Amino acid sequence: MLSGWLILDKPRGLGSTDAVGLVKRHLRHNGYAKTKVGHGGTLDPLAEGVLPIALGEATKLAGRMLDASKCYDFTLQFGVETDGLDAEGTPVGWSDVRPALTEIAAVLPRFLGAIDQIPPAFSAIKVDGKRAYARARAGEAVEMPPRRITIHSIDILAHNDDSVTIAAHVSKGSYIRSLARDIAHACNSVGHVTMLRRTRAGPFTLGQAISLDKLADVAMGRTLEEVLLPLEAGLDGIPALSLSPDEAKAIAQGRTLFGQSVKDGDYLAMDGTRPLALVNITGGASRILRGFNL
Repeated sequence: MLSGWLILDKPRGLGSTDAVGLVKRHLRHNGYAKTKVGHGGTLDPLAEGVLPIALGEATKLAGRMLDASKCYDFTLQFGVETDGLDAEGTPVGWSDVRPALTEIAAVLPRFLGAIDQIPPAFSAIKVDGKRAYARARAGEAVEMPPRRITIHSIDILAHNDDSVTIAAHVSKGSYIRSLARDIAHACNSVGHVTMLRRTRAGPFTLGQAISLDKLADVAMGRTLEEVLLPLEAGLDGIPALSLSPDEAKAIAQGRTLFGQSVKDGDYLAMDGTRPLALVNITGGASRILRGFNL
């Protein structure tokens, strides 16, 4: 059974769940052992770019990937706001204002750091137990409560008379469509997103991503292992903790280790080159967060 990370350059029009299903089909049709598959962060069908796909034991880390920060490039088209805040939405607002580059640059610093953001009505957030997008599609007026997010960086990449392309590094829970809406409003205009591309998800970048055609080729050629990143690639920034044979045996059996002379924090417990578990060490005592069967 394969374990590790497959980084897809997801094309526009494909949902994250569809991408997981596609990977499963490629594995099944090309004779790979039955493998658990999941994704590390939803990417809207209208968006493209980095989509981490977790295989085997890496699925145990998918939740951590959901919490990771993300980087996006997006184009904000001024003049029309849609109900979905994207190109497929129905127009609901219009403006003749087309802000100059200097005006856009002047408002962007307002969005840096911790801010309150109102998510789009067309989102997967649950409102009174039902997905917001389902209520919005049914014609309901959906009141979305604001949420606290963090914008780590925001920069202009390109500009023309009626649009601007921006790069943003954002925390989990951030909606680029809402960010684009709020930038347009700050410029005394309205707008919507016409292009959205995720360039980074946690530690994974576009440079590591493969196309669907490449996925099909390597799966058919039974060389998927050549593009599969190791499980520990999803734990960038988590230091390794080398264990003695007796310590490795104890961790493999789910037992607590005492007397670890390292700083408090999370570690990847290693038996040689084999990841055994993600552990938290406090006061020299280890607690297993996720065990790996590799």
